[in-house]
Amino acid sequence: MAKFLLLGSGELGKEFAIAAQRLGQRVIAVDKYKNAPAMHVSHAAEVIDMLDGDALDGLVEKHKPDFIVPEIEAINTERFYDYEKQGIIVVPSAHAANVSMNRKATREMAKELGFKTADYRYASSKEELSKAVEELGVPCVVKPLMSSSGKGQRIVENVQDIGWAWQHASENGRGNSHEVIVEQFVNFKYEITLLTVTQTGHPTLFCAPIGHIQEHGDYRESWQPAAMEDEDLASAKAIAQQITEHLGGAGLWGVEFFVAEDGVYFSEVSPRPHDTGLVTLANTQNFNEFELHLRAILGLPIPEITLEKMGASAVILSKQISLNPTYKNVEVPAAMPKTDFRIFGKPTASDGRRMGVVVSYGALDGDMSHVRERAFQSAKEVVVTT
Repeated sequence: MAKFLLLGSGELGKEFAIAAQRLGQRVIAVDKYKNAPAMHVSHAAEVIDMLDGDALDGLVEKHKPDFIVPEIEAINTERFYDYEKQGIIVVPSAHAANVSMNRKATREMAKELGFKTADYRYASSKEELSKAVEELGVPCVVKPLMSSSGKGQRIVENVQDIGWAWQHASENGRGNSHEVIVEQFVNFKYEITLLTVTQTGHPTLFCAPIGHIQEHGDYRESWQPAAMEDEDLASAKAIAQQITEHLGGAGLWGVEFFVAEDGVYFSEVSPRPHDTGLVTLANTQNFNEFELHLRAILGLPIPEITLEKMGASAVILSKQISLNPTYKNVEVPAAMPKTDFRIFGKPTASDGRRMGVVVSYGALDGDMSHVRERAFQSAKEVVVTT
């Protein structure tokens, strides 16, 4: 039995912990607040500020894990290099975590490897942001260098938005940096996540591409498989393989792309299961993304990833603040054919917070629009209340 220190215990961490429990592994769930979702299904739980390196060191010394699995960006990832020297496996690697969780480092990596990306600038003040917007033109996208789930991200439509975008990005980034990245808006046809699995001693594998819709950089719907031209899918796979080989380590990665008229643009890479990959909970594949992540980490061979069904997911959002959230109308997705739902178990709700997900599925030769509509309409009916 291996011991996992799970840094970040949200909905993705919860599903990873469930996968680990099923294979007899031990999980210590860590987050900055009590009763986080993964804590409900883990052997032990710890509450610390993971940006506090000394607190993180103390936790590692206390539990002596075999694996450290980051689920969020709000971690002092510099300490990961020391843990690797101690013989602890950081997933997928200390280098990968430090590069992929920082948009500046990710952009520099993409530049070094020669990938097509949106044009971008960095800004450390409102004045620098104004200059960057002037150079890139509007619309453009402002993001913190370190954040997840779209936190701090906003589209600047005109110069009047600059002050607000600066404040929002600098206040909602994770880590100690207030620097932001400004990206030229890509006129894309659609965007996808390509879940990529790197293995130790076995070939890199790819899941069928996942299409998704985001609002303010945060996922709202996803579906698998996304329709893609063979040439674009081949380009995305080649880029994903090069990136994951460059970063190193075993596990599942979420690699995001924009697909435009002039080809495939690399967007971001996450060294862990991806929120858009929640669609795999509809059993669209022989293994869902969390099971794939665990098996790759443990070094269990994954001979193939097969697409079994088409599927779609839609998030259940809270529209209010609640210190003890409850859920109405869950009988709607429960009564819908080929549809299911998950409540994440977050102890509090806030306006716009993801609280659950609805997943639907259908035969591979079916109509994806019908599958997506079932998930979307069912999720919209579920109400988070006090």
